[in-house]
Amino acid sequence: MPKTNAHTAPFDEEDANETIPLIPQDILRQHHCLEPDASRFTAAARLLQSLWRQDQNLPVGRHSSPSGETRQIGSRLTMSAGRAGANFLDPAIASLVRRELVYREIGALIDADRLFRNLLSSMPLVFNLFGPLKRDLELATRVMRLVLPGFTGTVTKILFEHSPGRGNPAFSADYTAADALVRYRTEDGRCGFVFVEQKYTETLQETTQPTRPHLDRLSEQSGLFKDPHAASLRSSPCQQLWREHLLAASMIQRGHYDEGHFIVIAPRLNWHAQNGIAAYARHLKKPEPGQPPFTGIFLERFIEAIGTAGEPDYAQRLHQRYADFARIDQLIDAYLDAEDQAGIELLTTPDAASARSETEAMAAA
Repeated sequence: MPKTNAHTAPFDEEDANETIPLIPQDILRQHHCLEPDASRFTAAARLLQSLWRQDQNLPVGRHSSPSGETRQIGSRLTMSAGRAGANFLDPAIASLVRRELVYREIGALIDADRLFRNLLSSMPLVFNLFGPLKRDLELATRVMRLVLPGFTGTVTKILFEHSPGRGNPAFSADYTAADALVRYRTEDGRCGFVFVEQKYTETLQETTQPTRPHLDRLSEQSGLFKDPHAASLRSSPCQQLWREHLLAASMIQRGHYDEGHFIVIAPRLNWHAQNGIAAYARHLKKPEPGQPPFTGIFLERFIEAIGTAGEPDYAQRLHQRYADFARIDQLIDAYLDAEDQAGIELLTTPDAASARSETEAMAAA
């Protein structure tokens, strides 16, 4: 896979298939990463997480199926490693996560097992990205100014799994929430937010929820869409982004904020997510004042911005954990080299039967 860069155009399926390798099953099996129905990107990301776990000398964890059967998965941590906070890149982040869980908003949907034990989940990724920013708001301000064109605000607070009112009809009347919400103020005193949706291996093709008339009304009132009644907004891959964008817009319309942004962060090589982001963006009109613009940001670009903003060592650790897919290429190269050598040996070494026949012929002569 090529090294990551700061491109902003989404991948399409053809380009991604030329880039993401079909990892040989022997490699996946060796690292406890052979899982059915995994996309190319998910298989590569799971393998990368397994390699990172091994680098940290962490034992492989087990997954329990609904039937009660358990098996080892390379992208899982053990219970003890999870409790120790091994899914987070710094002990200070693990401490922050524990505190966030204790003080989480009423109704916040946080799966503790995924958060602490699933290396592949986007939930710990959110904390690994935004935890250091919450602890250093000046760093957060510099990062936001790097990743959002025209952003000049000063970050004042970062919230996790945030909604202004779950189930409240003044907003989306459901449990939609931001993975992270970055609050800021502008130089002229305007209060704003950056509503963050985080993806890692998620495809935006996950199961959709039934829509309600309330969301249809919000869609009309928002002024965001070329066709607010489009059926494709209400199905995969757009529905989740549609719901979240409506929530973000309602936060401004109800007077809680003066302005805002809606961003989705996803890996450059996750073409499922990138194509979904592009499909959603095609529904949008040019935003008017008071409407939250939509921006897709590559995970690699966000990590790069953290380094540029003053934390290059931490950015390197993020890259190694989540985006260093060159390691997968190295494993595949070594595997194929071994296969090539084995093929040469088969061609140059007679099999046992042939060798025995030649020996018997020589004895008869």
